[in-house]
Amino acid sequence: MTFREQIESLLLSERINLPAQYIGGELGSIVKPKNEVKNRLCFAFPDVYTIGMSHYGLQLLYSIMNRRDDWACERAFTPYPDMEAALRKHQLPLYSLETLAPLKEFDVLGFTLQYELTYTNILTMLDLGGIPLHCADRTMDDPLVIAGGPSAVNPEPLADFIDVFVIGDGEETLPAVCDAWVELKTSFGTRSRKELIQKLTERFDFAATGVIPRRLTQLTRAAIVPDLSKFAPPVRRIVPLIECPQDRVAVEIMRGCPGRCKFCISTVQKRPLRYRQPDEIATFALDACTASGSREVSLLSLSTSDYPHFDELMEKLREVLNPLHVSISVPSLRVNHQLSSTVQKLTTERTSGLTLAPEAALDPMRKRIGKPITNENLLAGCETAFKNGFNRVKMYFLCGLPDETAEDIDGIVDLSLQIYKLGKNIRGKAPMVTANVSNFVPKPHTPWEREPMQTPEYFDSVHHQLLNRVRKTGISLKYHSLKTSLMEAVLCRGNRSIGSVIERAWQLGAKLDGWSEYFRHDLWQQALNEEQIDINRLIHTAIPDDEKLPWEYIRY
Repeated sequence: MTFREQIESLLLSERINLPAQYIGGELGSIVKPKNEVKNRLCFAFPDVYTIGMSHYGLQLLYSIMNRRDDWACERAFTPYPDMEAALRKHQLPLYSLETLAPLKEFDVLGFTLQYELTYTNILTMLDLGGIPLHCADRTMDDPLVIAGGPSAVNPEPLADFIDVFVIGDGEETLPAVCDAWVELKTSFGTRSRKELIQKLTERFDFAATGVIPRRLTQLTRAAIVPDLSKFAPPVRRIVPLIECPQDRVAVEIMRGCPGRCKFCISTVQKRPLRYRQPDEIATFALDACTASGSREVSLLSLSTSDYPHFDELMEKLREVLNPLHVSISVPSLRVNHQLSSTVQKLTTERTSGLTLAPEAALDPMRKRIGKPITNENLLAGCETAFKNGFNRVKMYFLCGLPDETAEDIDGIVDLSLQIYKLGKNIRGKAPMVTANVSNFVPKPHTPWEREPMQTPEYFDSVHHQLLNRVRKTGISLKYHSLKTSLMEAVLCRGNRSIGSVIERAWQLGAKLDGWSEYFRHDLWQQALNEEQIDINRLIHTAIPDDEKLPWEYIRY
């Protein structure tokens, strides 16, 4: 049987759940036969299909690479445990969706690092793909393994497994790295893999680790795309075969954020502020909806309401999208004096919820964290939303912030109750008000990168306080798993020694750690103990000002 026939037989005989996520052939996917293209890149998303297909960056970079005649870009995702077990049982490798090619056959394998708890998925994909886990064990017959994305702010924990890290915007650097690698293999094919990777990294101003036994000392600047209009979003996006969390047309209207929140790594990574023009956005939205049949457009940015031409943009979008009965959504809105007027311009068609990120519930704490918003503006915005047909408000908060008090925690429930009562008075019936509370993890490159994370005992007491206050109020309270937050802190703040912890946890069976039904804290705890990592010193102790940071050679 051919490889394709083997995969089809496996999907049927093993009764794999949702087999459509493993067969490719989606509307919008681009298949270039192997004998018709010179070079091949596989975009490896270290999470399941539904999450990867909801990611705007995958669709954008996939389109950019496939616009070229000399490169084919294909996709691979982390399989669920049933599919992983079936592949291992039948001794079949993990493959791409476009041509069902084993991962080891590509020139370049590129991972996107969206979340630290996907790191064991990288090892799963490498192992299933027939690629040695460690950089030092790979030969010239293996793909170049690269990685970028938000979590690449600290490459050290993955340094043993990734050949080259691309820091910053990928629209220009990804094609450049791929081209340079192929050129070097052609020109210096007799050199060792380590020598070629060293030559590759010397050509660019971004970080390369994994083949260098010591920590880098040279400064590395993140790549920046100054003009977003040079890289148009894909009009013909890939339409997933199964339901995904974000199954809609997404368009990035602005990159960067005018805010300077002390806890936020995204505002650091996405500087400077850049935006697309309203005409460009409207044309793309119309063409993309026409091509895909989508009935919702999502406007992506860190702070959509800070887009400088927001009113003009909404008018143009309504003009072209209303005839198609397409609704417009925004992920979350900044709470400022313009919130009320912004809400008035949104439609409740297909969605009746308002999402806000106040982060803290009291104005004094917001001033300390660098988020100058007021409850006055927040309540005014919610009032407008309720009057315009919205019936749901979702808010995101943080707990465990430096200098946090019991009043700050109580304020989360108090503010939620104010909004609940406001909505009930206006609508005549109870609205749905949800408070999502995340555990603060000090991130690299932020003003609070040296701050300690609060202890498990502290977070337990906060969660208990919130639960006691919210009972019988009508407020829905959700808070992030403490055990996953602790591991997130270990993986984002660790040095190169954490690589052995990741590998040991994976060997013990850790997989799909970002999913609560699969996360096994006991496996991670065992790995930390075996590798003799002092978690208290690593994440619960402030980093002295004179101590070098693992990520300090990267500059944004």
